[in-house]
Amino acid sequence: METTTASARLVLLGLSYRTAPIALREQVSCSLANLPPNWQTLDNRFAAIQELAILSTCNRTELIARVNCPGLDAQALLADLLARIKGVDKASFAEHLYLHVGLPAAEHLCRVAAGLDSQVLGEPQILGQVTDAFIAATEAKTIGPALTALFRTAIRCGKRARSETAISQNPVSTSSMAVAQAQAILGDLSQRQHLIIGAGEMGHLALKVLRARGATNIALANRSRARAEALAAEEKLTVFDLDELATAVSQTDVVISATSADQPILTYQLIENVMRQRAERPLILLDIAVPRDIDPAVRQIANVHLFDADDLKQSLDEALAARQQAVPAIEAIISEELDALSVALRGLTVRPVIVDLRHKAETIRQQELDRTLRYLGELDEVTLAHIQHFSRSLVNKLLHEPTLCLRDKAVDDKAAVYASTVRDLFGLNETTISQNYD
Repeated sequence: METTTASARLVLLGLSYRTAPIALREQVSCSLANLPPNWQTLDNRFAAIQELAILSTCNRTELIARVNCPGLDAQALLADLLARIKGVDKASFAEHLYLHVGLPAAEHLCRVAAGLDSQVLGEPQILGQVTDAFIAATEAKTIGPALTALFRTAIRCGKRARSETAISQNPVSTSSMAVAQAQAILGDLSQRQHLIIGAGEMGHLALKVLRARGATNIALANRSRARAEALAAEEKLTVFDLDELATAVSQTDVVISATSADQPILTYQLIENVMRQRAERPLILLDIAVPRDIDPAVRQIANVHLFDADDLKQSLDEALAARQQAVPAIEAIISEELDALSVALRGLTVRPVIVDLRHKAETIRQQELDRTLRYLGELDEVTLAHIQHFSRSLVNKLLHEPTLCLRDKAVDDKAAVYASTVRDLFGLNETTISQNYD
């Protein structure tokens, strides 16, 4: 998309878990694929949206744009576009929106990509989601150099945050912490046998964490066999009834229990009987249920390692504190990258001027060359090539210093002034005057 208007600004409009409940976030969740055909002509104001990307996850929906809207309300403009995309009344979500304009919009996206704005500090999935939003906008051809520079900066911030700090190194969910404890004792979990008791939300999350750690041999036990079989069919799991727990536990190395039972379902007697059959093979019991699913007395049994919610909470608190300590370093990374982005965006201010200047010079060169060649008559190919080379070299050398000077001046806040002056001096068309992104 073209990027040639003086008053264009970076704008980010969105709502997230901080501002809107999940039902509303589900209602407005969308992607560029949901854009109506010829969306910029549905409302003559939408033509002011010159670049557009959409970041939509379970925790946020954000429209990132470069908008040329002197006299227009950028928030109202993008909110109207979101309402049109989803076919909903803007009033249903208007009070839940936030708006960032200029470099604060860039800073927000960098913080999102780095995991600083996530519901779980430092969660890793968001960087991939930001990258996917960039790829989608690139493939849809709805972005130009400004949003390209912005997304590359945000993605670089996310990668640096994870490679240069410990923001993502410590697990910070009960399920992930539980699996980390098992891995600390057993090492590689990919060849171990695992049993999840409970097919609710925590059981689902435990399954995802195990899969992420390379586990493939996973069984599931649940009070409702139908619910367990539905999940098992999706994930290719072995299913046990709760009255088969003794058999299931005897075959496993790691048990994660997350039911809503009122009383322990893994009793001291059951675990003692199981361990008699295991020939000193260790058993990891991870009780993430409240009330507890596993009798705490099983800690007395040899080769049994039990961790309950309180044990895991202490580790979680330590992990969150470690992640929190990484925040200042990440903010320094973001500040550094934003400085570079600011220079790059100001550089875009003079780029159209340079393009127009060179285009005008090339037009004049070609006109004068054609006039000269008419007087010289027929020339051999070698002579003609020399004349072409001479004229091009002359233009390039004359424009070399002004071009370098313009690029140098783009690093300060007077870039637009220099761009305008060059246009005046060389009589360049004002309709292509460049943008200012501050």
